[in-house]
Amino acid sequence: MTKFLRKSLTAAAIAAALVAGSATAADTKAAAKPEAHPAPAAAAPAVDKAAIDAKFKGDKKAEYSYMVGMDVGRGLGSIKDDIDVKIVVQALEATLKGEKTTLTEPEALAVRQEFMEKLRGEQQAKMKAEAEKNQKEGEEFLAKNKAKKGVKTTASGLQYEVVKEGTGPKPAKTDTVTVNYVGTKIDGTEFDSSIKRGQPAKFPLANVIPGWTEGLQLMPVGSEYKFFIPAKLAYGEHGPPQIGPDATLIFDVTLISIDKAEAAKPAVPAPKKD
Repeated sequence: MTKFLRKSLTAAAIAAALVAGSATAADTKAAAKPEAHPAPAAAAPAVDKAAIDAKFKGDKKAEYSYMVGMDVGRGLGSIKDDIDVKIVVQALEATLKGEKTTLTEPEALAVRQEFMEKLRGEQQAKMKAEAEKNQKEGEEFLAKNKAKKGVKTTASGLQYEVVKEGTGPKPAKTDTVTVNYVGTKIDGTEFDSSIKRGQPAKFPLANVIPGWTEGLQLMPVGSEYKFFIPAKLAYGEHGPPQIGPDATLIFDVTLISIDKAEAAKPAVPAPKKD
């Protein structure tokens, strides 16, 4: 119900969602990455319905109205500096009452398109500035990091450090691996962790970011490596929101096991007639 209300009550909220979605969801889906294993949703806290009724003196319509107001407010949060809430309420009331609105539908459509272009331009400018900042900081970080004792650099620019060398076999690109890992940005911000989820991650090695595909093939089973992955070998400009565009990433990875790809079986010849 809340999604329906958010879409129905304000075109501005739709515009904001469309612009934000175009810059994040689609790009995130397109990026190759370690498989996501989101933590189970926390159970909703217990609610004292009697306390709710007491706040509104049993007026259910008031309760519902306040809930809708909160929901719409959250929906408008990303564009709150671009709108006048009083005018939003005026338009809302006129529309709900079926009264003549200041803008006709064609005029509202034109304003909506202009607003979306404005938001899209601002989002693109913000992403560009963030990408340039991340790229510069990443290059500076890697330049210093490669000089540290124990850090090795491959031809692609991947940097790695052997924390613990295992004794098992190394995976091939066609294999599926099971690992534990923690991912952080170069400022130390953690953005992902199979350890915190309490379950190792398992995925085909060919289906992850290039830095992982290359790096894991260096690791014998039982090893623990630290990878320093340049943006071009990570998510590039399509970094998800919690990472950002053109970010250099650090992963602490432990290779637990390998599932070897099955070799193709030779075709069985059809029986011949005598």
